[in-house]
Amino acid sequence: MSTTRLYYMDSYLTSFDARVVDVVDDGRRVYLDQTAFYPTSGGQPHDLGTLSGAAITDVIDEGERIAHIVSTPLTNEASSVAGEVDWERRFDNMQQHTGQHLLSAVLEELYGHHTVSVHFGHDYSSLDLDVESLSGDRIVEAERRANAIVAENRLVSVNFEDAAHVSGLRKESDRAGVLRIVSIDGLDRSACGGTHVRTTGEIGAILIRKVERVRKAARLEFVCGQRAVRRARADFEALTRIAGALSASLDDAPSLVVGQSEQLRAGENERRRLDREIAAYRARALYEAAATNAGGVRVVRHDGMTMDELRNLAQAVVTLPKALLVGTIADPPSLLLATSEDTGIDAGKMLREAVTKLGGRGGGSARVAQGSVPEAGRLAEAIATVLSS
Repeated sequence: MSTTRLYYMDSYLTSFDARVVDVVDDGRRVYLDQTAFYPTSGGQPHDLGTLSGAAITDVIDEGERIAHIVSTPLTNEASSVAGEVDWERRFDNMQQHTGQHLLSAVLEELYGHHTVSVHFGHDYSSLDLDVESLSGDRIVEAERRANAIVAENRLVSVNFEDAAHVSGLRKESDRAGVLRIVSIDGLDRSACGGTHVRTTGEIGAILIRKVERVRKAARLEFVCGQRAVRRARADFEALTRIAGALSASLDDAPSLVVGQSEQLRAGENERRRLDREIAAYRARALYEAAATNAGGVRVVRHDGMTMDELRNLAQAVVTLPKALLVGTIADPPSLLLATSEDTGIDAGKMLREAVTKLGGRGGGSARVAQGSVPEAGRLAEAIATVLSS
């Protein structure tokens, strides 16, 4: 027996009585003759609420029937139940879904951008457009236009039409038979089974959060209604804290943050340049003090640095003639090798052979390589292997 979907006719219906048709899974999966609970479908999340006091945890569309998953078992003897839909969640989903219809229609009206997919999440919703990018100016204009239509409080209506004769849809439907059409007066007609508000004014504010490229589509993230208010409040409070930390006004805070970020980047770049310069002086001093092995290679040993410091030292050592750097770090036990080209030594190969036989791993180029061993006590063995090669 198929389930009559009461939400098709009235998205505002939150209380209903129904006859129990079937109960399976030890009473936790309930089928009714009719329901106001919306199942997860079309990207819109399912409703929550209760069935005769039992909490609904999921609502599943099984085609002809809708399954209600309840937290406590419903006895097989129950012949009827009273359903109560969580209105706050339902209305929030209605706002987001109708807001998506409105935004999609506006983006198509203004720029010819088609919506290819939608997603309704707990914190925000998104729609993917058939373009790879959307400029900031277009985002602002689409948001402005959408909110203007919200303020006009246009009628949002639902009717049923034969698919063979339907026309004027924003997106063609490949379904046969009777289609449920959701319309925004003078703007949009879409085949949709979701729940929607009665007028655009009930959507509330529409706030576009960001746009990012996902594969070959532009993904637009948005929030509507109370979500938009909560998000705007959170943004305002975050900006207030930033402004307070900078001893600046809200209007001046963004430019100050940008300016300080540029200064930090410049300072970081200068620090790195100085690190490389210091590493070059240190490499020269260590090189000149190092002993020459039987192959005429000066072996530079250095411990106690960070890996970043060792890498800077390595880049300096490889520029010196007949030089080999062997550096270690105790925690985690690591080994770095660097060789100048005229040594004829392949640092990557030498290091790999030294650490692999000790249960470690590593690799790199012929000039610079690094690896690790299971414990600090094995570092001496790895160094001995390298120096004896």
